[in-house]
Amino acid sequence: EYARKTLDDMGFDYISFTDFHFKDDLQYEDAVVMIERLLDLAKKNDLAFGVKLTNTFPVDVKRNELPAEEMYMSGRALLPLTISMAAMLSEKFDGKLPMSYSGGADARNIKEIFEALGQPITVATTILKPGGYLRFNQLAKETEDLLSDKLHDVDVEKTVKLRDKIISEWVNNKLYREKVGSRKTNSTLPLTDCYKAPCKDGGCPIQQQIPEYLQLVAECEYDKAIEVIAMDNTAPTILGKLCAHYCQDHCTRVDYEKSLQIRDMKLIAADKAQDKFVENIKESEIKSDKKVLVIGAGPGGIAVASYLRRNGMNVTVREKLSKPYGIVSHVIPKFRISDEQIERDYQIAVKQGVKFIFDSEVKESYEELKKDYDYIIAATGAWEKGRSPVKEGSENILDALDFLWDVRMNGKANVGKKVAVVGAGDVAMDCTRTAARLDGVESVALVYRRTEAYMPATQEEVNDVKEEGHKIYELVAPYSYDGKVLKCEKMELGAFDESGRRSINSTGEKLDLEFDTVIGATGARVDTSAFKENNINLDDWGNVKTTENYETNIDNVYVIGDCRAGASTIVKAMGEAKAVCLDILAKENLENDFEKFEVKEQNKIIFEKRGRLQEKIQGKNEGYRCLKCNQICEMCTEVCPNRANVAIKVDGFENLHQIIHLDGMCNECGNCGFYCPHAGRPYKDKLTVFWTKEDFDDSTNTGFLKDGNKYLVRLENGKVIETENLDDLSENMQKLIKAIEENYAYYIKPSEILNS
Repeated sequence: EYARKTLDDMGFDYISFTDFHFKDDLQYEDAVVMIERLLDLAKKNDLAFGVKLTNTFPVDVKRNELPAEEMYMSGRALLPLTISMAAMLSEKFDGKLPMSYSGGADARNIKEIFEALGQPITVATTILKPGGYLRFNQLAKETEDLLSDKLHDVDVEKTVKLRDKIISEWVNNKLYREKVGSRKTNSTLPLTDCYKAPCKDGGCPIQQQIPEYLQLVAECEYDKAIEVIAMDNTAPTILGKLCAHYCQDHCTRVDYEKSLQIRDMKLIAADKAQDKFVENIKESEIKSDKKVLVIGAGPGGIAVASYLRRNGMNVTVREKLSKPYGIVSHVIPKFRISDEQIERDYQIAVKQGVKFIFDSEVKESYEELKKDYDYIIAATGAWEKGRSPVKEGSENILDALDFLWDVRMNGKANVGKKVAVVGAGDVAMDCTRTAARLDGVESVALVYRRTEAYMPATQEEVNDVKEEGHKIYELVAPYSYDGKVLKCEKMELGAFDESGRRSINSTGEKLDLEFDTVIGATGARVDTSAFKENNINLDDWGNVKTTENYETNIDNVYVIGDCRAGASTIVKAMGEAKAVCLDILAKENLENDFEKFEVKEQNKIIFEKRGRLQEKIQGKNEGYRCLKCNQICEMCTEVCPNRANVAIKVDGFENLHQIIHLDGMCNECGNCGFYCPHAGRPYKDKLTVFWTKEDFDDSTNTGFLKDGNKYLVRLENGKVIETENLDDLSENMQKLIKAIEENYAYYIKPSEILNS
């Protein structure tokens, strides 16, 4: 019960286990008696006796993590349990029982563990993550002044305090590291030059050059930083405040301590240099006689207009509202982004020469519009009310967008004293915090049918709600609201579904909650009537069918953003806008201006950072935590426990090192595949050096076996050849094999090298 509650409270509620091992293994009371006898026996024989805590914890496989019924949990989740056991035993034996500690020790806690328990301490999980064995350097520096040849008593007081600290500190909570799934992206793992920064390459919908501008911000090169940002981002301030920051979900630092605060760095650059940047914008010349109409001046619409206009297209934007930026300027609360900040981004498009027509709802057919415009891009957003969160009394529910509009545009809303918000996305968090700021409101509660771990809102938004003290009803599903009483069912978490979320089941218990107003924040919907009227094809879900470049079944008519497939994020709409821009420019045979910048950091500095845990830094210096994965990756070499992936220097390639795989060292644990930012697996996809014919025959890897002057080679296409001439191979394979033979011969026949 203690283990279950501790893990639940710390955000590890997805870890599944029963009481089987707790009952099947040696019981605590019996262990205490045994330990007492052994301590006594050791003392009589002038020996020492101690216990080891604890390698791992068997838990159930519930999400297809492994092809088994059970797996072993360690690392961060094991930390609070192991330190709790240490505290129990230290109190029981008054510090006289020596303990060898293992369970979630890393650089951020190892000194405190050392001071409380002494030595030895085993680390494992931390060195099987990016940084790998390099982390021993930091561990040694943290503990060097504590090393001693003598055993000493356990410090009971420090051990108990450390247990309480570990359990209560937010940095040890599962949710501290963002609600991320896999950091992997969809790119194919190439045989050579595989280094990539997943934050920008696969993580960011607009491919912002993130490592580059992070370094520039850290070095106070703000003018250059905003130039790099604005190359791909038409709204630096808005995305500096509101971006969903998928980049941070893919940041390599997620597997260190916490991802880089990339969005914050963007805002620093915008605050420091955007005004000057806007002043210097010159209107681009028109390079085509074709005209573009964008319907909607939200983030997606302005983005595509800006991209196209600066590249020489004649662009007009029509907007039915009176000012730009749609949801951002009309709905999102002012305490999150001000009118002045929005205006700063709007002026980028204005200075570039985009023509805006406001208070101009488009009622003409696309056919009629095509008489004046060659390209039409619909970016009208998702403004329809979301589905009601209750089956009975839906007419009594206040829609989230209506509520937020009233407050943003009119400065007020009549919601009474007690308010409930049903939902758990970012909009629900906005509603909660906005309602609490209204005159006359005494309390606001958030109602959600699952638990915090499964809230779709970003964790920082959830934390803001919690820090402001608003009550959160978890595992509560409303079904009726009569204007006074919100009737709910209490739920419980069930089995995991295919998405990795746990299902919910009713407990049968009811709960009545009294509220003056209930706000439904369960997602806005799209008005598709204009698409239907214009014969735009929709799928079975009512979403617009498009090509990969977002062109509809009508030539040169595109649909982007929330109106295409439902409410999503600002940066995704801008990513679709960029794709449309590139497609139209290609049709018009126009060059695009999306320049790639090169901002290098010294390799020595990057390698020094790669093995070191470092908590986030306030202000511009946060950029120094960037590991510059676009220069040096090598994660597959760092996380391999057997050192089966190695980095070698090879002339004639873009990257500093190339990765090869040593088949004889690999037990196919898959760790390199898990952490590789590509979709592939290094132990399968990198050039493999084989040591025996049997191993070569058992594998499908591209690679070679050398026997005397002959090479047995499996080519990139899977064909096997035997040759004495490397000229029969691709240029890349030739370069790799020659480099191995000339400088790393011990990888080809290690036994012969050792014997000699």
